Amino acid sequence: MEISAAGRLIVRISAADVGKRVSVRCLDETGGTGEKFTDTVGVLTSWDDGVLMITRRDGQSVRIPESALVAGKVVPAEPARRRGPAASYEELARITARGWRPVESEWLGEWELRAASGFTRRANSVLPLGDPGLPLDEALTAVRRWYGDRGLPAYIQTATGAAGTQEVLCAELEERGWTREVTAELWTGALAPVADRSPDEEVLLSREADDAWLARYQRKGVSEVALRVLNSGPSVWFATVPGEGAPAAIGRCVVDGRWAGFAAVEVDPALRRRGLASTVMAALAQRALDEGASAAWLQVETDNAGARALYERMGFAAHHAYHHYREPDVSGGARW
Repeated sequence: MEISAAGRLIVRISAADVGKRVSVRCLDETGGTGEKFTDTVGVLTSWDDGVLMITRRDGQSVRIPESALVAGKVVPAEPARRRGPAASYEELARITARGWRPVESEWLGEWELRAASGFTRRANSVLPLGDPGLPLDEALTAVRRWYGDRGLPAYIQTATGAAGTQEVLCAELEERGWTREVTAELWTGALAPVADRSPDEEVLLSREADDAWLARYQRKGVSEVALRVLNSGPSVWFATVPGEGAPAAIGRCVVDGRWAGFAAVEVDPALRRRGLASTVMAALAQRALDEGASAAWLQVETDNAGARALYERMGFAAHHAYHHYREPDVSGGARW
C-alpha cells in the first residue's frame, strides 16, 4: 500500500483509473470490534455512486464502498512470472482458438462468433479479441440474433487475470444480466519436462480419433460435427493406451508453432493413480518436440483438484482464468 512520508496510508486511485489493475485496502465492515482491514488486487471495473467494483484474477467481482477505502494504488498490469514460458493473453487466445475450431464462424469487428451445433462451449461462443465495431448493446443484440438463428444460446468467452484480459467486459456483461456458467484456467509450462517421463505402457499415436479412442472419450454420442472439431487444428495427434475393451487412457495434442496444447486426457476410472495420464502426455509431448514445439498449454476447470495437482507436478502454472457468460433469458422460458 502507498504510505506517505508521515507514515499514513494514502489513496492514490480515482475514477479515472477504471480499467487499470489496482491494489486497495479497506475497512472490513462486517462488524466486530476494533479496526480490521481487507486487501483486494484486481482490475478496477467501475467507480460509480460511491462504490468501487474490482474484478480479481479469478473473475470474482468485489464491491467496495468508497467510504471504506484506507489505501489504494495502481499496480503493474500483471506480476512477473516465476516459471513457464512468457506469453501474452492475446497470443494464447489465438493459439487455443486455432486448436479447437468451430464448424462455422463469422467476424463481428474483432469478435469471432463460433458455432458447432452445441458441441462444447469453446466451439459455440464468441471470442472477443478487440473492438466489435459497434456499441456494446448493439453488438450483443447482433450476437444473440446470430446464435438464435442457429437454435443456440449465446455465450461469450472472456478472460481475467493477465495483461490485456477482459475484466471490464465481464463487468459490463454482468450489469446486463449475462450469467457466468463456467470458470476454468489456462495453464502453461515448458514442454521438455512433460516428455521426460519414460512410458510404462504402450502408447499408440494417430492422426485421427478412431473408434477405440472415442470409446474412452467422456462426451457421449459423438457426432460428425464433434469429429470435425476434435480433428481441427494445425497438427493434431491422438494418443491411446490400449486396454480391455475401451482404452485404458487417451489424450489429444495440437502442435502450433512453439506451442503444444493438451486436451481430452482421460483415464479409465478403475486405473487411475497409476501414472497413465502422465504416460499419455509424455508420448504426445515427445511428438510435439519432434515437430519443433517448446512450450505447452492446457485448460483445467477450477474444481478439478486431481488434474490441477498433476499438472503442477509437471511444471505447469496458471496463466489466466477464462469464463463463459450466457445470455439472459428474456423470454422467461428454459433454453438449451
